[in-house]
Amino acid sequence: RPRGLPAVLRRLAPGSPLLPIGARVAAGCALAGWASMAVGVGHPYWAVVTAASIYQANTTLSWQRALQRTLGNLLGLLLFTALLPVIHTGHLAMILLALTFQFCAEASITRNYWLGSVWVTPMALLLTEFARQLPARTLVTDRWIDTVVGAAVGLACCVLVTNRRAADRIEIALDQVAAAEAAALRLLDGDGGPGDEDVRDGDGVPDDGARRIGWARDRLAASLMELREAVEVSAGEWWQRAVPEERVALAEQRGHRTLARLVRRLSAPAPAA
Repeated sequence: RPRGLPAVLRRLAPGSPLLPIGARVAAGCALAGWASMAVGVGHPYWAVVTAASIYQANTTLSWQRALQRTLGNLLGLLLFTALLPVIHTGHLAMILLALTFQFCAEASITRNYWLGSVWVTPMALLLTEFARQLPARTLVTDRWIDTVVGAAVGLACCVLVTNRRAADRIEIALDQVAAAEAAALRLLDGDGGPGDEDVRDGDGVPDDGARRIGWARDRLAASLMELREAVEVSAGEWWQRAVPEERVALAEQRGHRTLARLVRRLSAPAPAA
């Protein structure tokens, strides 16, 4: 498979189910920056960062992330305002506070995004203070306006730039699961080609056969994960075709049964000599 930039271009090529997501992010970030500049805020990149941070796999998750980001930034601004007397005591206090905020952000953001935003917000304001001291009211106001503008514009682009290809991704994933299951069944039934009964390894499975069964297991598992992800993404998008729940359930049931057979085949004990 391609890696690096060719892989990115391939995933965003015309017809790709990820192209609407890329278009949504590009439009949302650009419009958020322009809207912030039109309002007259001195830090429009904060609006761009806010818009970029709320985008998730679908509109529902993006809406939840926007609420978390807005709440976290508001609480962070309140924390920054409460610590202003300490901040104004000198650069040493600012450095210690920045390090504390960095530690708290790293410790919490992977577990709870809005809580991590509470620590990231005052840290970002402190870093701005190191470069150029601005009135606290200006910093707090700019940050809050940029947060609201970035979240609002980002959500608007989620609604306007619809991901109609999310349902197509389910159809592609169903075909991939069916192909992977058919290949696995051919191996399990002994029709995978010559070499199935070559020299056996310590687990009683032919060396060549074990490699091919392992490959079939990985392919089928990856196809099932792709199908489940495609269903969840489509379920969180608006203006979509109905999810073929019966076909998906049947494909997952058959796929997991075949996957269990592959795992048992690989772990089968060696026959007695």
